[in-house]
Amino acid sequence: MSRKLRKKVTGGLALSLVLLALSGCAGNNASNNNQATTSPSPSPTDAATEAPAGETKISGDFEIQYFVGGYGDAWWKEMIGEFKAIYPELNIKESAGSQINEQMKPRWIQGDPPDVVYIDGAGSNETQMVQDDQLMDITDWVRDAQNADGENLVSNLIAPPQDYNGKNYTIPMVFGSWGTFYDAKLFADKGWTVPTDWDSFLATSEKIKADGINPYIHTGKYPYYIVGGLLNSGFVSENGDNAQILKDQEAAKENSFNNDAVRKTLEKIVVMRDKGYFDNASFGMNHTDSQMLFLQHKDAMIPNGLWLENEMSKDTPDGFKFGFIPSVMQNAGGKYVAIPYTSNIAIAKKAKNPEAAKAFVEFIFTKKAAVRWAELTGALMNVKADLESSSASDVVKTAMKYFNGSDTIVAPVFKLNSDLEQGENDATIALLQGTITVDEWIDRMEKAAAKVRG
Repeated sequence: MSRKLRKKVTGGLALSLVLLALSGCAGNNASNNNQATTSPSPSPTDAATEAPAGETKISGDFEIQYFVGGYGDAWWKEMIGEFKAIYPELNIKESAGSQINEQMKPRWIQGDPPDVVYIDGAGSNETQMVQDDQLMDITDWVRDAQNADGENLVSNLIAPPQDYNGKNYTIPMVFGSWGTFYDAKLFADKGWTVPTDWDSFLATSEKIKADGINPYIHTGKYPYYIVGGLLNSGFVSENGDNAQILKDQEAAKENSFNNDAVRKTLEKIVVMRDKGYFDNASFGMNHTDSQMLFLQHKDAMIPNGLWLENEMSKDTPDGFKFGFIPSVMQNAGGKYVAIPYTSNIAIAKKAKNPEAAKAFVEFIFTKKAAVRWAELTGALMNVKADLESSSASDVVKTAMKYFNGSDTIVAPVFKLNSDLEQGENDATIALLQGTITVDEWIDRMEKAAAKVRG
């Protein structure tokens, strides 16, 4: 049975809001916290809480492993402190830091893991952990689990638990999305219409170009930015808003790259290329160089992830107002398509305190915790929550509105085989440079997929 945690709060939390800078790779950047933290977490002194009567007693030792990178650890400290206040007989050990994944690896190999693990940062690999049978099968439990507010946990998620052949081992905790970014103030000053579909994107790009500004810039050295920000959403839109095409590509299925949806999307990219919408400087640039040109208004739009605003916070000019659109490749009347990336949380198969582990997962997947995550990290937690009255950034609030809306399709989380991903990156740059045709792009990818299939 899932437990419903009811808290009696006698005083407001007084923790200051600290917006922490995100890196371009989100959790993958190291922070100043280079050593594992193993001391028990202190309990807050300004909140009195109690566990519900009649539930399984939660006590004993309980260990949480979490990576500390661009998101920092303020949210974790706050949540763990509140959880401890509900279960004072619980001895909570935090194993955390920028190197924690490597430091904890021997324990996982030896069969002595923590109870809960946040899978993010260098040295973490969710798929490998599943294949190595290190994570608990939570399929049946998570389907009926209720969060601390008594709501069905899964129904509140933006992206569902990752599916592994019909089984669930992890729950996406951090939700990010690729998309197209722009300066909302510049658009307003120039009278440019924010694109809502492919036709309006073309029309706006023509106006931008007429004003002497490049409509679009991408990161040539890292083509996965334009693949995530443009191509993948186009594949879904042209596939009748059916995101199964991405899962088929992930599985390297035959003809998953050779179909009308892929062809029509690539033809749209060629239109952008031939109309001169791309900044020619894109091809030799890394992500920070292209982002600087975007901030300087040399380019009006850029494909990127939701970390962009915080990553460039120190270089953002006064008055610059980040705008976000999940996708621009959809045809008139089509829905927006959000291409997600996530960082997940899991319970170890050999957890010593599984009841406490489940209680903690239920405790953190609430709207309140999601608001605090947005306020403290500048990013989105994978929970549908109203952020309007929070101190979260405008771009995060805008993104959440899209994800909560009925006009947005949130694609499933997927990841191409590394060889297939490299092949797609190389083929896309070649197409943008005009050295290969759409048919040749498709032929390359079908051959790469066939090689993956063996």
